[in-house]
Amino acid sequence: MKQNPEKSTIELARSASFAPEVSQLLGDIRQLIHDAQEKAAAAVNRELTLMHWHIGARIRKDVLGDERAAYGERIVQSLSGQLEKEYGRGFSTKTLRHMIQFAEIFPDLQIVSSLMRQLTWTHFIELI
Repeated sequence: MKQNPEKSTIELARSASFAPEVSQLLGDIRQLIHDAQEKAAAAVNRELTLMHWHIGARIRKDVLGDERAAYGERIVQSLSGQLEKEYGRGFSTKTLRHMIQFAEIFPDLQIVSSLMRQLTWTHFIELI
């Protein structure tokens, strides 16, 4: 039978001789978990932002030829349909257009890399 870890911690914390040590240990562990979660979220955001920029730049360069054309829009819609089937709704036509705009507004990857230390993908979308 599996023990309830919360119950074990509570019982241990109630023990008069261990209460301060367990409380401090629990607080320290919570802080470690919180710090790791924040770092992981920041790393994921950086990678997603870079991915969005690279996708936008690639579509802009290879498909649109740095121009907006009717055939380019059809290609973007086709790409979106295929990507949504494979990866989900995060690749809608609207989102791909945002990626393209992102690469147009911020054509220098060095600038994007510097800014993404302080801005999330959502911030970039608001700026666009």
